[in-house]
Amino acid sequence: MSKIAVFPGSFDPITNGHIDLIARVSSLSLFDQLTIAIGINPGKQARFTLEERIQMLESVIQPYPIVTIAQYSGLTAQYAEACGAQTIIRGLRELSDFEREFQMARMNRQIAPKVDTLFMMSAQTHTHISSTLAMEVALMSNPRISREQLVQMVPPIVIEFIERKFFKLDRHG
Repeated sequence: MSKIAVFPGSFDPITNGHIDLIARVSSLSLFDQLTIAIGINPGKQARFTLEERIQMLESVIQPYPIVTIAQYSGLTAQYAEACGAQTIIRGLRELSDFEREFQMARMNRQIAPKVDTLFMMSAQTHTHISSTLAMEVALMSNPRISREQLVQMVPPIVIEFIERKFFKLDRHG
């Protein structure tokens, strides 16, 4: 039986913290497959379309052969169970994340008793980075933040998407 883990999130956009967790989970040799599961939450307004988020993720997961991308809606625990996963991966950036994540893990365990949650601490260099904060810095800084500063938060592909979508810049043409 394959050992499958699910790393759920909105990935709107993917950050260097997400990539760090993907790299670390992939290197553990605990799982045969790691599914990056993009959660679709109709109550939450995404900055990037599902297709854009998939394109960004496809670009950054290439070095990790066990990683796949999927989308889902509804409860994470039910999705994990339905796709045969035994583990949900959750990143913790700071202590305040733990309380909410612990509560969610307990609820997920009640809903899907055969699915465990694996918490991974964020690397110290990424503890302050969230998708929301990275986007706020990119969109609200005046004058615009430099690519060199932004690349410390998000991968270059995300910067390209931000520039094309929000600043109508296209460095390829």
